Amino acid sequence: MPLSLIVEKTAGKPGQVYYPLKLKEVHKPTAGPGELLIRIRAAALNHRDVFIRQSLYPGISFENPLFSDGCGVVEAVGADCKRCDVAQVGAVVVLAPCRNWIEDPDGPEDHNSFAILGGSLGVDAGTGSEYLCVPEDELELAPLHLSPTEAAAMPLVGLTAWRALVTKSNVTKTAQPAGGRNVLVTGIGGGVAIAAAQLAIAHGCRVYVTSGDPAKLQRAQEELGVAGGVSYKDDGWDKQLLSMLPRERPQFDAIIDGAGGDIVKRAVRLLRPGGVISSYGMTVSPKMDWLMAAVLRNIELKGSTMGSRAEFRAMVAFVREHKIRPVVSRVVYGGLSEANLPAVDSLFDDIKAGRQFGKVVLSFDKEDAASGRESPSKL
Repeated sequence: MPLSLIVEKTAGKPGQVYYPLKLKEVHKPTAGPGELLIRIRAAALNHRDVFIRQSLYPGISFENPLFSDGCGVVEAVGADCKRCDVAQVGAVVVLAPCRNWIEDPDGPEDHNSFAILGGSLGVDAGTGSEYLCVPEDELELAPLHLSPTEAAAMPLVGLTAWRALVTKSNVTKTAQPAGGRNVLVTGIGGGVAIAAAQLAIAHGCRVYVTSGDPAKLQRAQEELGVAGGVSYKDDGWDKQLLSMLPRERPQFDAIIDGAGGDIVKRAVRLLRPGGVISSYGMTVSPKMDWLMAAVLRNIELKGSTMGSRAEFRAMVAFVREHKIRPVVSRVVYGGLSEANLPAVDSLFDDIKAGRQFGKVVLSFDKEDAASGRESPSKL
């Protein structure tokens, strides 16, 4: 029987407990009307999955499979499917990581029905399963230039970064000035931060980054092509960044931030008047101070989450057009089995320790001994 990966409930307080992984036998599903049967090729992890194991996430399910990100192959087409692009056997697809948010740019049309895939009570789907039945409207064709592991690394972080950068900030909405707008992406190394940097560069922006790890700063410049970076552990890191900016555009237009902390205080110095902070997370603290100095400079602070199906479709199309490759930090091959469970567990350890630069991915295929990497030609 097919397997799915779940967490097993154990006693413990939130933040102190760490739910163990468990394999669960399930029946192979049958595609209903408007659905496609998907065989998962690869699934990617997010910080959300670690938070679930720590009981730090609302609405945790101990029956539904983990993971929000996935790439798979259509194995069967249900009745009444109408999309000729994805509704065909053999099509390689990526799954939208959330449900019930169609197109409203302000937020889900019905907030109470909005749900994120993976380990959630709100939706029984998760990509940590060998087979899934998925409504055809929740899928997009995987860009042909991506391997299954790369495609699996794209959905959640790509959608979150797209909304923070494109929908929430102003840097992509009007013609770029000569040399591009200046965008700061904090915490480079995480999946959303890397995706935001890649998307901003592809939009013609000049991108700078922060990290507490000098090696990640170096990789961001060498591999992503960012213009510069500084360590947020330095007291005067905001002054360092300003010294790097070109004379003709000496301040930032937008900050894409997942840390919180004192970012508003720093933004008063870093941002031009009317600049935007797009905040998609607050890992430093669940609170931030809003300063009168920010008000006087007309700085905007905008909260940003994942996005709608319309934003997901636009993001995938942009990745396809610009041949953007999501950064994969490490892949565990071999899929779901008791023997492979310790290796899967080690992917969670990477995220907990902050070792990753990019996404960590579970591949349901066997490793290519020649190259260690899958090729799009092998689909």
